Amino acid sequence: MSEKIREEYQRWCQKATIDADLIPELKNLNEAGIEDAFYKNLAFGTGGLRGTIGAGTNRMNVYTVAKATQGLSNYLLRKYGTTASVVIGYDSRIKSDVFAKVAASVFSSNHISVHIWPRLNPVPTVSYAIRYLHTSAGVMITASHNPSKYNGYKVYGEDGCQITTEAAAEILKEIEAVEVFDVRIPEFKVEGNITYIPDKVLTSFIEEVKKQSVVKEDIDRNVAIVYSPLNGTGLIPVTQILKESVFTNITVVKEQEQPDGNFPTCPYPNPEIREAMQLGLQYCKRVGADLMLATDPDCDRCGIAVRNSQGEYQLLTGNETGLLLLDFICSQRIKNGTMPENPVMIKTIVTSDMGKQIADHYGVRTIDVLTGFKFIGEQIGLLEKQEHENDYIFGFEESYGYLTGGYVRDKDAVDAAFMICEMFAYYKTHGISLLDKLDELYQTYGYRLNTLHSYEFDGSVGFEKMQEIMKKFHQGMTDFGGRKVETTLDYSQGLNGLPKSDVLKYLIEGNSSVVVRPSGTEPKLKVYISISADSMETAKAEEHKIADQMTEYMQ
Repeated sequence: MSEKIREEYQRWCQKATIDADLIPELKNLNEAGIEDAFYKNLAFGTGGLRGTIGAGTNRMNVYTVAKATQGLSNYLLRKYGTTASVVIGYDSRIKSDVFAKVAASVFSSNHISVHIWPRLNPVPTVSYAIRYLHTSAGVMITASHNPSKYNGYKVYGEDGCQITTEAAAEILKEIEAVEVFDVRIPEFKVEGNITYIPDKVLTSFIEEVKKQSVVKEDIDRNVAIVYSPLNGTGLIPVTQILKESVFTNITVVKEQEQPDGNFPTCPYPNPEIREAMQLGLQYCKRVGADLMLATDPDCDRCGIAVRNSQGEYQLLTGNETGLLLLDFICSQRIKNGTMPENPVMIKTIVTSDMGKQIADHYGVRTIDVLTGFKFIGEQIGLLEKQEHENDYIFGFEESYGYLTGGYVRDKDAVDAAFMICEMFAYYKTHGISLLDKLDELYQTYGYRLNTLHSYEFDGSVGFEKMQEIMKKFHQGMTDFGGRKVETTLDYSQGLNGLPKSDVLKYLIEGNSSVVVRPSGTEPKLKVYISISADSMETAKAEEHKIADQMTEYMQ
């Protein structure tokens, strides 16, 4: 351990006294724990902060949150002066409410007006409130779908979109100039320039989501649906909008109904994985439901499972659900005469290219953006500036994020849950299952298998190894699983008008692709494999070859 790390640790032992939870933790850290907690500052990237909750410069705690807030305050004061204002929201995670109140107090001490949600609410409500209240920025305390040991600090701009790369760089400079123990953290009080956001804002948000409906005929809304908020923020807004839209047969998973940052029945509260959905699937069998949906803790992602012809429940991927929604929205809009003259669909470069095929079929223009829903939000903003916001009909990413309207600038699982239920009920009324419809799409456009593989690299040693592996990828790949690389798209230099990003997309034989990128929020390398084939079996065999090759490459 370096002397610098040891000195910083000792300084924290002396000065980190506000949060009683940190005092015993600091005393009990061993050598390895000290190094991991203090070898670097918690990274502030384009998504803000995210890390393990605990003591140290590389952890989420009241001091790192206060430091980030002071840096953001300095940035906002420089840009907006005395008119600077923020919206603050938080989810069900451990210490989310504490961190939200710390942020509010620090903003307030800098004479910045604070509008804070009076209780936990989904991520998209922060984006909505920023635009509704016309504030300068927003902060959401959340770590999305990560395990309970994580928390985070997500920053939004005045447009309701997550901050740009340029803004993040400016804010980082301000944060780095702040001495962590110099930041004053007053007691949180809702008075002066700290106010609660009124209920009418949430009501307005719900009404905007309801406007996204595309069905104009009578359908059976008494279909049996099981819903789980996975102990997060989705319970009230999701059940409210379904009830107000006359979905009358909703069963909520009791064990996962109330907010609980420990996630006792789903240690990894990610609706992408079966383990998180398992309890809900048991409910489905009990009540005979055909559809199960779950939203992650901050309610910006939505996953679903549907009953197949054998009576078992099959999870759909983010790509599959997105493709179904895209086709459904396009077909209904054309049927009902509500398709704009120049419709636009936006997706990320790691999302299934079948999306473009479907969009082309309906005469919809596709815009491809970098990974991260903020780039979809950015494009909606550009359309708005051109007075073409209504041309946007749908945006999605493979990581279970969807949005059907421009009322917010981030993915919205309240909207996704509503639209999925409407789509499900419409097809069921017409005697079609979602799996039948998905098979129809594959028969029309060809089968495509999309998978994601994540490789973890924890600690300082892991971080260095991850960088070395990315260097090897940048040096070039000749093939993946025996399929020749035909084109390499290197986004690190900027490509197709997109910002520079450390992402490589390899176009390989057979209309397939492999994308490699470091996660922006976790110590992981992510590999996205997309295989086009004439059957599921062939695609799976080809995918396994590439996945095995990648596993060896990451050793």
